Amino acid sequence: MSIGDNLKDVQARIKEAARRSGRTEADIQLLGITKFASDEEVKELIKAGLNTLGENRIQKARKRMVTFPEADWHFVGSLQTNKVRYCRQFALIHSLDRWRLAREINKRARRWGRPQKILIQVNVSGEQTKHGLEPGSAKRFVKKVVQECPYLEIRGLMMMAPFVAPEKTRPFFRKASELYHSLQQELDLKWDTLSMGMTNDFEVAIEEGATLVRIGTALFAKEE
Repeated sequence: MSIGDNLKDVQARIKEAARRSGRTEADIQLLGITKFASDEEVKELIKAGLNTLGENRIQKARKRMVTFPEADWHFVGSLQTNKVRYCRQFALIHSLDRWRLAREINKRARRWGRPQKILIQVNVSGEQTKHGLEPGSAKRFVKKVVQECPYLEIRGLMMMAPFVAPEKTRPFFRKASELYHSLQQELDLKWDTLSMGMTNDFEVAIEEGATLVRIGTALFAKEE
């Protein structure tokens, strides 16, 4: 299958999962993760019609943004404070998970003259290998960012489920979705992005409320 065929297949699966959750495919944003893709493959994906793309390393992302300026680039990896100065062109940063990083992004965004859109990363699985705030500390953190970082525009939450059988991810996605809605209600906020679900589990994530899924392997895998 070509990358274009893979894209159509993923879009069809998104549409069906959205239907099962009482929504439409228009309610779900597909983010193409280009971490393991070559430039030629990225070019083919954009040509096939997907130009909302994500990278998880700053150095590679900077090169990709120069090569493919027509794409809207998201940063999905763990972000070091000393690399924030390179983040000016990201449409969305998915991985805010600590106060020092919030202050640095806010400082840089003030210099850039515009708010930076971000997601708060939460760790609902409790895995030590994953980044993100503990759910219990998310409310206090979000409130502090809203009050003290005027150049940060929080759009929602991001989380990563354990790499297990898809159906076993459901409780983690449900917990993240419940947190996403409760924070908005308790803090009187209006968000639009719940970033969760990857190739292994994105259909379950959509069924549990994801509004953005991060897909790499399913887009670039070649048929054996």
